[in-house]
Amino acid sequence: MTSSSPPPRRVLVTGAASGIGLAIAHRFARAGHHLFLADRDPKVMDLASSMSTLGAASCSTAVVDLNDPDQVLALAKSAQTAQGGIDILVNNAGISPKRQGQPPKPTDIDLQEWEQVMRVNVTAPFLLTRELVVGMTEHRFGRIINTASRAGRTFVGPAGTHYAASKAALLGMTRHFAGLYAAQGVTANCVAPGRVETPLSNTSAPSVLAAAVAAIPAQRMGTPDEIAATVEFLASDAASYITGTCIDVNGGIFMA
Repeated sequence: MTSSSPPPRRVLVTGAASGIGLAIAHRFARAGHHLFLADRDPKVMDLASSMSTLGAASCSTAVVDLNDPDQVLALAKSAQTAQGGIDILVNNAGISPKRQGQPPKPTDIDLQEWEQVMRVNVTAPFLLTRELVVGMTEHRFGRIINTASRAGRTFVGPAGTHYAASKAALLGMTRHFAGLYAAQGVTANCVAPGRVETPLSNTSAPSVLAAAVAAIPAQRMGTPDEIAATVEFLASDAASYITGTCIDVNGGIFMA
């Protein structure tokens, strides 16, 4: 890092074991930040050494089931203890249940599945933000970045009703935190990916993926690093006047 670079920040990323979350972790590691990486996949525990090799100032990891509010609260406490606080929170983890690669019909979604999607996609980001925003305001710096979806912005057939509703809720929650804490130096924004080459996207049937790509003006799926680059920008000092917004990264398929 050069003398003009900002100090290393303390970053918490959920869903960091693969896909977009891993790409985000790589970006922040190369920038020399302190990382706390969480995922329900145990392979997240193997990331500390590789992040240090990339340039992370430090890296802690945790296996967490975001479907369990108690584990979410424990994650917030552990991250604050390990890093002495969190400056940048990236709520990236999310689930989108399918049926043989197809989204479930609303009539096939039972209450248990509905509530699970809401707990992982909305409640966990809320709890983490609620717990960590206090420290951000005390330090007069904070970045809250939530991974939304085009499905939360408009109708997307391959998305389940519960997934679309959860991402729309995340957008509303983000705006509310942005309005409440902007004066304390804390920004809150969303990134809404379109089709991206990730394990989550790969749960869709090949026919669904082919139809999705054909509808994208760029005629291709995005890469995790293209989403990570947007997240890195929103976390930077250069984005300090951007809050309460959603940046669509989708190859042009949603032009609102």
